Order: sequence, then C-alpha cells, then structure tokens
Amino acid sequence: MIASLISGYSQIHTMGRKKDREPKFYENLAITNAGSEGKSIARIDGKVIMVEFAVPGDIIDARVIFKKRSFETAVITKIITPSPDRVETFCMHFGTCGGCKWQQMSYEVQLKYKQQQVLDAFERIGKFEFPTLEPIIGSAKTRYYRNKLEYSFTDRRWLTQITDIGSLTKAENAGLGYHIPGRFDKVFDVDTCYLMDDLQNQIRNRIKEFCTQNDYDFFNLYGQTGLMRNLLLRNNMKGEWMLIVSFGYEDTEKQTALLNYIHITFPQITSLMYVINDKKNDTIHDLEIKVFFGDDFILESLEDLQFKIGAKSFFQTNTEQTLNLYAKTREFAQLTGKELVYDLYTGVGTIALFLARHCKNIIGIEYVVQAIEDAHKNADLNQITNAAFFAGDMKDLLSRDFADKHGYPDVVISDPPRAGMHEDVIKQLMEIKPKRIVYVSCNPATQARDIALMTAYYRVSKVQPVDMFPHTHHVENIALLELK
Repeated sequence: MIASLISGYSQIHTMGRKKDREPKFYENLAITNAGSEGKSIARIDGKVIMVEFAVPGDIIDARVIFKKRSFETAVITKIITPSPDRVETFCMHFGTCGGCKWQQMSYEVQLKYKQQQVLDAFERIGKFEFPTLEPIIGSAKTRYYRNKLEYSFTDRRWLTQITDIGSLTKAENAGLGYHIPGRFDKVFDVDTCYLMDDLQNQIRNRIKEFCTQNDYDFFNLYGQTGLMRNLLLRNNMKGEWMLIVSFGYEDTEKQTALLNYIHITFPQITSLMYVINDKKNDTIHDLEIKVFFGDDFILESLEDLQFKIGAKSFFQTNTEQTLNLYAKTREFAQLTGKELVYDLYTGVGTIALFLARHCKNIIGIEYVVQAIEDAHKNADLNQITNAAFFAGDMKDLLSRDFADKHGYPDVVISDPPRAGMHEDVIKQLMEIKPKRIVYVSCNPATQARDIALMTAYYRVSKVQPVDMFPHTHHVENIALLELK
C-alpha cells in the first residue's frame, strides 16, 4: 500500500517541477501533529515538514519533494513504526483520490484533530477570550453519508501504473471519475466510491459500460470535444434519486438511447434530466436543464419541513448531520417566539425555515437570485408565512436603511462561504448590534478572523464543532456571540 501511495503522490504533485539534483531524505522522522489540507506534520530544527498519508505517532523515512524556506513537503518511503492510531484504509483509490485523506486514521482521532483545528484557529488567529469548546459532534455515518456527487468523463484516464498508452483501446482509455487533486485536466477512473449510497456506484459503472460498448465519445479537456461530459447525482433519505447527464453537444439519437437505458435500468431515479454544455467549463448554473423523465426536483425532509432540491440548488451534503448542525444553531439562538431574526447567506432558506416556527419573524438575505427564488418556494411548500427573503450583495443590502425599513434583529444567523464575511458586513453588524450572533462556519480560520473584529462589542459564550465530512480534515463550527 505505501509503495503505491508514494508512486501516486509523487506522480501527481511533482509533474512539471524541476527535479532536485540531489534528493533530500529524512530517516526516523517522528510525525507529531495533524496539519492543514489533510497532511500531517513533523519538525526538524524548527522547520515544518508536511507529509501526506502520515498519521501522528508514525515514525517514518521520507523523501522531500518540495522545498520552501519555512517548510518542506515530503512523501513516505517507509513506515518504521506505525502509529497506534493508524488503521487499514477501506478505499482502493486512497492515495490517488483527493477525498477521504484521513481514512488511514481512526475516526476518534480524526475528531480529536478537528476539535484541535478549531481551538488553534481561535487561539492563534482570533486571540480573543472564549469558553472551553463543547465536544465535537461526530457523524453517525462515516461512509455513504453524502447526498450529492459529481463525476467527469475523460477520453484519457489517469493511469496509476506504467502502461504502454499506445496499446490501449478507446474503451480502455475512457474514464469516468474524479479529478486528480490540483489537476483540472486529469481524471481517474472510479471503480467504487464510499461517499454516497452504493447505488451511485452501480449507476456510474453501468452508464460507463453502456457508453463504451456503444462507442460514445468521452470528453477531451484539451480539445473540448466529446459527447459525454459529466454526471451529477443527488438522493434523499427516502431513497429517491436525481441524475443530470451533461452532454458536450446535441446528439438526439445517442442522448435518447442513453437516457432511456438509464430510465429502464434504474427506476429509483425519479428525476432524470440532461443539459447541453458546450462551454469551456463544467458549470451548469447558467444553462437550461431539461427534464427527460419525472420531476425537476426531489424532496428532502428536515424534522417536519420539506425542501425542494433542484439541479442547481445548494443543500448541505450530509443530510443526517445537517439536522444536528441546525438543531445546535437553533439552540444557540435561544429563541422564545418573540424575536426578529436575520439569516445572512441564507441560500435556499434552509436555516431560516428551520428557525421560522420558533421566532416572530425571520429575514433571509442571499446574493444568488435563484437561491432566493427557491427559498420562497420552500416557504410556500411548508406554509411558512413569517419568513421574508431578499436577494442582493450582502455588504450593500445589510444596512441601517434596511433595518429601519424591516426592523432591527434580535438575533443574527450568519453562515458565510469559506472566505468568511466581508469586513463591511461585519461593520454593519456592529452598527445594528443584535443581542446574539450565531456564526456558523465551514472554515474556523476565517471565522476566528471575523469574530476578532467583533470583540469590542461581543463576547464568545459557546463554541460547538460539528463533523460534517468524515475522513477529511474539514470541520464545521458554530460560535455564539452575545452583546456585552
């Protein structure tokens, strides 16, 4: 296993770089901590060495593949003494795929380092006072927990073993899978993925088999040619599925043949759609998506609420853990039924509608117009009448004029993207001064940075990490800020 990891890592991460004339090696290197981007850390004479696939507690030999003045990146050449926290990996694509980078580490230890990640961000970046962190809420499912996956077709799949490429047939070169980490132009062929219910493996593999047997052209990223481009799959907790097939150009005969095959073979797909994407990128948010069979949405439930999820909708990808995340957010908000709540970065209104029945009124604000349209539909679907939604740039829309017109909030929920909140949004919050701010973040570093700008008026009274993505280094975090 280690030999294949070394080969795969070196192949992916040293392509195009000038090789060192004299490679640098470390012997008996002690891995002491887990670091950023799923790597683990060793230290020699004050220098940080980041090692992929290592586990804290490992003693290893390693070869340096990248150097900077302040740090080095290395790959394992030999495990001398494995960490007691090291476990057998379960995925055959581990080391090639960019997902599940921590699966060689026991889940209990993963949670420990995710909790530490939040603590480090608040201590080193925020540098403000905060209470003892609540124990991280782990995910009940550590496999098959996602409700959405996307796959890409390629006519030149990534080869993990040395092969005479010229001897491969068109079908043998074809691949359907994920992009190699850091390489938009390289896709490796997926056999089995453990992120989503196993039916997605059957769907993906049968589609690839049908296309190769019937001589469908897979996409070429360099030439921007080929019929078969992408697959997007969604499912809900009831076992209903959505599939969107992205074609590179219009070919009615082949499109219809494939979509009929999918419809007959997989009755679980209640929403079967397709899109023609002849652009130079894979995004479909600006394209017309056409329904071949069924509805253009699936329904998902959170407690007694239902949400319409379309092809372009944003929805948290770990549905069961989302219930824990939102329930804790609601708990931190301390709603009595009398409050006016603002939900910033509301998306399709999931958090807003989850809280609506526990407050007097709630206002959701979001930049994406389509998301706000979906939020209105979801409010109507659930017969919620005390929620209002507005589309616009957050730093422009959230203002004293807006509050004068719609009311000053008692509580603000903020769930921004990874980049965090714009400094102007934070300034406006400081002017509006809600009693409580519940800050939900997928990036504790930017969350800590933003909270530090609010400590003149607010104190941090609760911190709750939540693991939404097992076997990755990512962690969600909720912080409760109360007006001093």
